Amino acid sequence: MGSGKQRWKISFHKSPSPLKQQLPAEFLCPLSGNLMADPVIVASGHTFERSCVHACVSLSFHPTLTGAAADFSAIIPNLALKSTIVNWCLLHRLDPPKPLAFHSAEKIIRQLMPPPPPPPVEFNRTPSVGSSEESATPRSAPSRTPPPLLLTTRPSCYSSSSSCDIEITSSSISLEEEELYSRKMKSSEIHEQEEALISLRKLTRTREESRACFCTPRILSSLKSLIISRYSNLQVNAAAVLVNLSLEKQNKVKIVRSGIVPPLIDLLRGGCIEAQDHAAGAIFSLSLDDQNKTAIGVLGALPPLLHALRSDSERTRHDSALALYHLLLVQSNRVKMIKLGAVQLLLGMVKSGHMSGRVMLVLCNLAASAEGRAAMLDGGAVECFVRLLRCWEFESEESCLAALYRLSYGGLRFKGLAKECGAEEVVEGLEKRGKSEVAREKCRRILEVLREKHEEDEDMNWEELLGFNDDLTKYTVTGSSSS
Repeated sequence: MGSGKQRWKISFHKSPSPLKQQLPAEFLCPLSGNLMADPVIVASGHTFERSCVHACVSLSFHPTLTGAAADFSAIIPNLALKSTIVNWCLLHRLDPPKPLAFHSAEKIIRQLMPPPPPPPVEFNRTPSVGSSEESATPRSAPSRTPPPLLLTTRPSCYSSSSSCDIEITSSSISLEEEELYSRKMKSSEIHEQEEALISLRKLTRTREESRACFCTPRILSSLKSLIISRYSNLQVNAAAVLVNLSLEKQNKVKIVRSGIVPPLIDLLRGGCIEAQDHAAGAIFSLSLDDQNKTAIGVLGALPPLLHALRSDSERTRHDSALALYHLLLVQSNRVKMIKLGAVQLLLGMVKSGHMSGRVMLVLCNLAASAEGRAAMLDGGAVECFVRLLRCWEFESEESCLAALYRLSYGGLRFKGLAKECGAEEVVEGLEKRGKSEVAREKCRRILEVLREKHEEDEDMNWEELLGFNDDLTKYTVTGSSSS
């Protein structure tokens, strides 16, 4: 502390000695001994000058104060103390203190650090018994049960956790902070990369200010390289940070334009289960912006999202379905899905009761295009939907009715298929006992289509229309296989 006081004299040489003695001890940084210009509270409850905290994080130094080691996993601006210090300086006719430069803080911290014990301990790059849950695990290592998610996507299970003590009030980050995180994420030491990711994950978890200011080209570039790391926990934490950043509308287009979607797609295809959860969540979050929908489809996200509907993880299935729902609001993506043979897969899932509600939403958007309606009519969607609607307690009744209504734009082809499976009787019953006015209105519209020009339809050869003669059957099979 002697050297600290000497530095204080240099910085405030104009102050009289008695005034210096009156300076409250809580105004001084315990590490530098200087009057704090930018005080912050860390996770352990200690208060330091911000640059000293960054220097400690950079040097992996955790000083012990009042019997407890400082924990720098969270940094909260102490605005009340900062205001008090400034007011105190003005009252005593002193210039408010200026922030301590990072390189100066680093020199101070190096002097406080004990000499390294010989020999240096090499970082263990393989999992071992008793290792931390946050340790980096190579993808080739034996699998183990992943720790509970610290962050989940907003649509499926994201919430602002009450247990999170992070509160960021600053609307921007300094170049020094950005440089610090970027340098650590690009470090050759795996534990430094993981430390930076965990810190960013906490900082961006709940406050939109931190998510906005950390979405920079440098940070995104560093995340991009770590998403494809062979270490599963680096993948998980990098993807989780990206999910957090993507929650802010102003970040969505910026993230897609950074080129980070292809690594996310690769992670969705071959990452560990928890990493796939976050990859699906990030793609879903990015797909909410209309400017991103076409780009995400062009970059190849549709096939892995379709495959992820059968994932073992509920979160991955949920967010993949919702991502497809939003991506299929764009016609070009509907055409791609049809060419992938998605209709038969989705109808099969609905028939088996697997994610029927979410899958029905995807089918609704497919039915919004002529190509989608044709593929669904050929795939037996009308019969499938009518059979489901016969069940009085079908949980996705309104979605099913919406899909059937969109199929009703299929003209005579729809009317023929609907007549064959007795759709009119089923829809009449639903119109009478509809659970909501929206459902009853859909029923009325479907019935209008089915009853339209009823007299002329009596002379229609429905078997020929439905493709039961040899020529139409051959045409239907050929057309279906080519799609």
